[in-house]
Amino acid sequence: MSHPSRNLTKPARQSRVHIASAVAVAVLSALASQTAIAQNAVKELTKEEKKTQLETITVTADRRVENIKEVPMAISTLSGEKLDVINSGGQDIRMLAARIPSLNIESSFGRAFPRFYIRGFGNTDFDLNASQPVSLVYDDIVQENALLKGFPLFDMQQVEVLRGPQGTLFGRNTPAGVIKFDSVKPSRVQDGYLNLSYGRYNTTNVEGAYGTAINSDWSVRLSVQLQNRDSFVNNTVKGPTDKREGYSDQAARFQALYEPSKQFSALFNVHAREMDGSARLFRANIIKKGTNDLVDNFKVNEISLDGANSSRLSNLGSNLRMKWTLDNGMTLHSITGVEALDSFNRGDIDGGYGASFIGTFGPGFIPFPAESADALPKHNQFSQELRLESDANGPLKWIAGAYYFDEDITIDSYNYDSLAGGVQNGFATQRQKNKAMALFGSVNYKFTDQFNVRGGLRYTSDKKDFTAKRLVSPFGAGATPELTAKPSDKDVSWDLSATYALDKATNLYGRVSRGFRAPSIQGRVLFGDSISVANSEKVTSFEAGVKTDLFNKRGRLSANVFRYEVRDAQLTAVGGQTNFNRLINAAKMRGQGFELDLEAILTENLLATIGGSINNTEILDGGLVTAACGSGCTVLDPAGPVAGTFNINGNSLPQAPKYVANFTLKYTLPLSSSSEFFVYTDWAYRSKVNFFLYESKEYIGKSLMEGGLRAGYNWDNGKYEVAAFGRNIGNQIRIVGGIDFNNLTGFINEPRTYGVQFKAKF
Repeated sequence: MSHPSRNLTKPARQSRVHIASAVAVAVLSALASQTAIAQNAVKELTKEEKKTQLETITVTADRRVENIKEVPMAISTLSGEKLDVINSGGQDIRMLAARIPSLNIESSFGRAFPRFYIRGFGNTDFDLNASQPVSLVYDDIVQENALLKGFPLFDMQQVEVLRGPQGTLFGRNTPAGVIKFDSVKPSRVQDGYLNLSYGRYNTTNVEGAYGTAINSDWSVRLSVQLQNRDSFVNNTVKGPTDKREGYSDQAARFQALYEPSKQFSALFNVHAREMDGSARLFRANIIKKGTNDLVDNFKVNEISLDGANSSRLSNLGSNLRMKWTLDNGMTLHSITGVEALDSFNRGDIDGGYGASFIGTFGPGFIPFPAESADALPKHNQFSQELRLESDANGPLKWIAGAYYFDEDITIDSYNYDSLAGGVQNGFATQRQKNKAMALFGSVNYKFTDQFNVRGGLRYTSDKKDFTAKRLVSPFGAGATPELTAKPSDKDVSWDLSATYALDKATNLYGRVSRGFRAPSIQGRVLFGDSISVANSEKVTSFEAGVKTDLFNKRGRLSANVFRYEVRDAQLTAVGGQTNFNRLINAAKMRGQGFELDLEAILTENLLATIGGSINNTEILDGGLVTAACGSGCTVLDPAGPVAGTFNINGNSLPQAPKYVANFTLKYTLPLSSSSEFFVYTDWAYRSKVNFFLYESKEYIGKSLMEGGLRAGYNWDNGKYEVAAFGRNIGNQIRIVGGIDFNNLTGFINEPRTYGVQFKAKF
């Protein structure tokens, strides 16, 4: 079977891309014109209709609190009930996937180590020092290591997703964008809540918070989340693993706000997480050869493993955010953060039992056993930011600052002999020290009431010192000498944007930005004898959009078109026939598309949201090849110059769905002046994705549609609430990732869950 993209000449592929861009621009123009028509119609709204309006959304995407409509970039937010609903089954951070346009999240570690993709741009690397182009900022602290990025979401003020390069104002590796989590802060108001749920597989979720003022200067807030689930997947093989897919995941956050005057405040934050449970369950030969279908008679609640499976993680962090309001109207911010991790993750990588050479094996063909573990026995991250900003009044606003980052990690890799009872027969270790500093500034000038321009610069210096050594080889290859790499680079990132107000309700904006990601290192020498270094990547992005309030704020719309190009794109060749990860640079990588967010109060009792995106990504490097599967898969790419390699020019990026869509609908029925019945449904869709850089029939994940439903009753003006919920109510089971070196191994999404929930505010 021929590969579809290979049947198009290069000009034809470019023509197809330009047509898609033209269509997106036309849609955007139509939205802007329809918006103007809508504004003329709102004058006829009655006083009763004006009582029902959407609340203004404020964001801190430009490090100031602003109306989301005024910020010239693509931003989506999640907060309040929507966050609570999608988390009602005790989900982890992957629950956000496809809930925001152009956002995908996946993991081969289960509840740890999420990998983020914005506009198709991400990194599939699973090594514990992997660099990602999507930065996660939790309570103003950059969470660099991917294990830090899995910290649970609870007692959240808001989630902001900033799409496109954010290389000016945010601290680390942001060429694809930033995901920003802000927890609820202490205040003078005494308040709190308790949220309890119980569901399928004895899943319990206990979440709560309490905040109060201690005296005239101090306020505190304690937030806690306790999640537990029983193991429900039975192992058909006697061995170290019995039932799996259970977990105990506990997290807490304590904050203290010291505010002796209007001129100074200090916010102390201490947070911790303890997670113990199942690692990702790899399932051997669950893919039907020559297709991407699950094999016949596949059972979600069964595995057949002869190796161990476990995952544990400990995280302790703290930060201090201080703010001084100076006499000249300027404000000085100091943000200091410390994070520490300890983790161990062990899995049966071949996904089955036995081996062909001993005559006992399954499910399907298992050529040889593979069981390994990765540990992070040492992790320390320190960051410091100083930021000075001007008074928010007047036509000119500016921000200037400095940032420092210091990380020191040790990674241990182990291999085990499953056929000998799991004895350790391989060991390698890595150490990476990373220091970076940056100077940045941003200017915002309002020329008229209608026209505003923003621009920013950031100078970054990044240095890494890396060593790796294999002490024991699982294949008898012996130890390696100490392998080293010391990549470093300096770069200037920038952005320039403009906003034009058509009227009081509608803003048009344009933005051009340039991002940077420092060199990355891959040194997984347990199965190889060399390390690889990827050069810095640089991205330039163009974006234009419209943001508007509709029908006297009964609706809100944001839409944009974008196009970006990455030079020296950092890609990870995962697995393959040699089962060895390596970093490579593609000469170019391009992405473009369209994004839409719409929220509307349809009636006083009916609220709807719609989001969606179209993303086209393409690797552009005629000579770039990579090794493909050793599992007998059906590769669709042209063969490379060396046996077992294939040319990946023209392929889309891994885990980059072309289409993402989401929809929510809430209906409320008042039963009295202080109580109501409600029904809330939410749906998220992503189209098919490639699992690897090469394309094959078996390792293309099918489209995925997951829906949720929640119905309940609240009373005493919303103080108390009971509800029943379901997640993945259609029980659509899909292969969402694969292991390609041994057999047709894959892992799946979460099955349907359901339960009951009680909430109380106090």
